[in-house]
Amino acid sequence: MSVGGSEQGPRVLVAGASVAGPALAHWLRRRGAEVTVVERAPELRPGGQAVDARGVAKEVIGRMGLDAAVRAARTDTAGAYIVDADGNVLETHRADDHGGDGFIADIEILRGDLSRVLYDDTRDGVEYVFGDRIAELGQDADGVDVVFEGGDRRRFDLVIGADGLHSQLRAMVFGPREQFVRHLGLVLAFYSVPNEFGVDRWMIDHQEGGRSAGLRPVPDATRAMAMFSFPAADFDVDHRDVAAQKRLLRERMDGFGWLTGRMLAHVDDAPDFYLDQVAQVVMDRWSSGRVGLLGDAAFCASPMSGAGTGLALVGAYLLAGELAAAGWEPKAGFAGYEARMRPYVEANQEMGRLHVHSLGDAEPSPDFSGAWFADLIERAINGVELPDYTGAPDFGAVT
Repeated sequence: MSVGGSEQGPRVLVAGASVAGPALAHWLRRRGAEVTVVERAPELRPGGQAVDARGVAKEVIGRMGLDAAVRAARTDTAGAYIVDADGNVLETHRADDHGGDGFIADIEILRGDLSRVLYDDTRDGVEYVFGDRIAELGQDADGVDVVFEGGDRRRFDLVIGADGLHSQLRAMVFGPREQFVRHLGLVLAFYSVPNEFGVDRWMIDHQEGGRSAGLRPVPDATRAMAMFSFPAADFDVDHRDVAAQKRLLRERMDGFGWLTGRMLAHVDDAPDFYLDQVAQVVMDRWSSGRVGLLGDAAFCASPMSGAGTGLALVGAYLLAGELAAAGWEPKAGFAGYEARMRPYVEANQEMGRLHVHSLGDAEPSPDFSGAWFADLIERAINGVELPDYTGAPDFGAVT
């Protein structure tokens, strides 16, 4: 489905073209806005971590008219085996457990593949500017003046930062990252490797002493995704210093056993290496005047929550809907968005913290068999209302 739109409407600039940005562009355009997405990378980033859509996030995908396209791009993972150091299976989790909303979600897709689906859906009705970024920004009561690094100067009615955990727009408008980013004491790394391990449709994961190593299938059967995590009380490696990140990974995973040595042998050849701290973003407010934040830039729940994609998709739907329902008045629109999203965000951030805590050996893990945990799971998966916004325009509704 192509995204339609009217010729008149508020001019909105979105920073970031991963998942949250293009998802927001879809809904803004459907509500009648003229949308520009700026992305500092020269093109869409391929590959990346496998991400999940559960519960209410699947409903948003359906309302976008993208269920078939997203499902066609899935990793088609059948489930996960938790194994010991000798490869013996200790636990089995299937993708159809809990109605497809379990440990391995029914809708699991590489981040880059989901980004491509969203971009293909919006590119005909949205202006995308790659290889550029916001260099300066100033706002007044009527609009936002933006200077781009490439030299262009433009004025917008609203600016939304969907540029991730290390959001430059957040730092520019709200303050330095240290005020908002909470390190959870864990580091995560992943990259693609030749599938010399016989990985088929099942993810395999080995966990011991707070560290983990795993392999998961990707759509290209000749490749697999290697994944690692290890504890780190602090984290001071620059997220752009790849050589330092690889050294850190080798040091911290040394001697872990299982298939780790063979997996690490491919690290220097990986075209898509990623390593970063497991962290959350905690903010009292996600807007300032005519500037707002979405996705990891506003409320990262960490990869350990399994909910980053869901938060981005649901947040995009609510942000565009609330702004349009408020007649594009930023104060009211942003307030409605925050009020609806915050309980859902807090439940997923709690899930992320609990997951990290359960991996450590220093303290006993919480009792996850209690009713409190079942309630938390339900709030994290389905704990947000999706209004129909029948009073707001929709220039591309699914029929």
